[in-house]
Amino acid sequence: MKMLLLPLAFVVFLFATPPGLRAAPQSHEQAGRAAAEEWLALVDAGKFAESWQKLDPAFGKKVGKRKWTSGLNAIRGPLGKLTLRTLKSAEYTKELSGAPEGEYVVVQFTAAFERKKEATEKVTLILGRDLFWRVAGYSVK
Repeated sequence: MKMLLLPLAFVVFLFATPPGLRAAPQSHEQAGRAAAEEWLALVDAGKFAESWQKLDPAFGKKVGKRKWTSGLNAIRGPLGKLTLRTLKSAEYTKELSGAPEGEYVVVQFTAAFERKKEATEKVTLILGRDLFWRVAGYSVK
């Protein structure tokens, strides 16, 4: 009889929990945006080597750590510090020109920096086998 009470108590708890307290599943776009923002925080802090470690492994290996960090220095250094970033779009796709087969989210932000008041940041993420979104491309225009 005691063994039956524990599973029954769990079922009662599960259904008694208000829907707002249960975690809602994230869409690909939401998950990609969250991963992009987390990764961008490293870049914003000047942690370029650490941002390389968080890249998609195949992309990171292709680019190389030294080339990645010097490339980010060249892109972000002249811009100065970030002053504003807002989401422009987040799009999920299974086809990306010039990219290997996979699942992607392309996230674009409208950004402002100390020395460039209007810019578009584009972060391309790929879904890994472990179901984590990782950066596979970054640009600022």
